[in-house]
Amino acid sequence: MRQTAEVTGQLLARAQAGDGNAFAELTEPFRRELQVHCYRILGSAADAEDMLQETMMAAWRGLDGFEGRASLRTWLHAIATNKCLNHLRASRSLVPRPPDVPLPEPTRSGEPLWLEPYPDALLGDLPDAAPGPEARYETRESVSLAFVTALQHLPPRQRAALVLRDVLGFSAAETAAILDCTVDAANNLLKRSRATIAGQLPPGCRDQAPLPGSAREQEITARFADAFERGDVHAVVGLLTDDAWLTMPPLPFEYQGRDTIGHFYEAVVFRYGTRHSRLIPTRANGQPAFGRYLRDPHSPVVRAHGLIVLTLAGDRISAITGFTDNSVLPRFGLPRTLPE
Repeated sequence: MRQTAEVTGQLLARAQAGDGNAFAELTEPFRRELQVHCYRILGSAADAEDMLQETMMAAWRGLDGFEGRASLRTWLHAIATNKCLNHLRASRSLVPRPPDVPLPEPTRSGEPLWLEPYPDALLGDLPDAAPGPEARYETRESVSLAFVTALQHLPPRQRAALVLRDVLGFSAAETAAILDCTVDAANNLLKRSRATIAGQLPPGCRDQAPLPGSAREQEITARFADAFERGDVHAVVGLLTDDAWLTMPPLPFEYQGRDTIGHFYEAVVFRYGTRHSRLIPTRANGQPAFGRYLRDPHSPVVRAHGLIVLTLAGDRISAITGFTDNSVLPRFGLPRTLPE
């Protein structure tokens, strides 16, 4: 909850006088929004946490220079945005580790996409509606895997401009100030980013999804988990839309369609007979998800094998996104091993 202007003024004065507790209280209402802002731009929950900490340290060191010409929210987002852009400039492209088995021919392939899922537990205190009158996307849509994935296909400054304007609702003038450019330049960045992202996002995908936690969502995910744990490829494929996608960031290989996905599962996921899995339900990016565990043939445990996130459309699954990096599991409260 945002503070009143009077409380904010009192906390700011104390913080500028060196009161660390006042600074923490002053910035607390913005921390979650800032962290998710960094996640949208970077696509990495781990990097978002790091950039949030860098933002807070920079804000504390530079608080004396805050004169109130812009709101505190705008000032903090300016710091966070530029921390993220600098991080992207300094980051080196990594080559994803190849899989242990040969993969079937994909429907399409491109550049590796470094993307991580984001736990719903860290989204609970975000507003449900768009935070500004100029925003085009509601919170639920703007944290979806489809949206965050589409953002990663944009150049960094276009990515930032679109998030600032269409997600957070900042004005053209505020966005230009944050990006240190003219209003015309900021508008051009936004225009190009909107044109690109329109071709990346499935039309109306979020409108078709069941409400989170609804009976329909629970029924679909329960049927998927049952079929997947039994290694029943036919049943899994039967839950998919005709044009469903299977992706596995950062691998650049993507598979579309029931037959193609079914062949991938038979050749790779369940290549050793049924290769029984155990799925532990969780939520990521506002969507149903599962921690996946495989039975260890040499001990009475199941070992983590990444995370599966489902995108739903009506009473079907329109996308399955698999993350095989077990380092994401602790953010979801999931262990590396479980008793069988």
